[in-house]
Amino acid sequence: MPYPTNSVTTDTLKRGLKSGIEVTWQLAKVMLPIYFTVTLLKHTPVLDAIARFFAPLMGIFGLPGEAALVLVIGNLVNLYAAIGAIASLSLSLKEISILAIMLSFCHSLPVETALAKKIGLSAVSVIAARMALAVLSGLAFNLLL
Repeated sequence: MPYPTNSVTTDTLKRGLKSGIEVTWQLAKVMLPIYFTVTLLKHTPVLDAIARFFAPLMGIFGLPGEAALVLVIGNLVNLYAAIGAIASLSLSLKEISILAIMLSFCHSLPVETALAKKIGLSAVSVIAARMALAVLSGLAFNLLL
């Protein structure tokens, strides 16, 4: 019985490399502008004002006030934009973990709510459920971590 030959060809490698570069480019187009915008905001009074305003609310999740910006970006844009915002801030592993679990339940609200509405779900119910799960998970993980 003959052994299978190596099925990876030069063409396969070229297609894989091309696909990888395209995906990287798509992600970079979202993440880099957010990263640079948040980094720029760090050098202005704007981010500090946002942080002070949201500090009491974010504190219940064990997060600094700046984390509100990450949640807003993740909820309105997408997870990759939120990752760009996270990367530009100085957050601890615990804080990043809490943000990640919260965003896993509640992200890309405009797009995903529109999709849910198309299949007959109530937009208000979908948003309320996702936000409630994000809040509950944030509270729980703050206590557990």
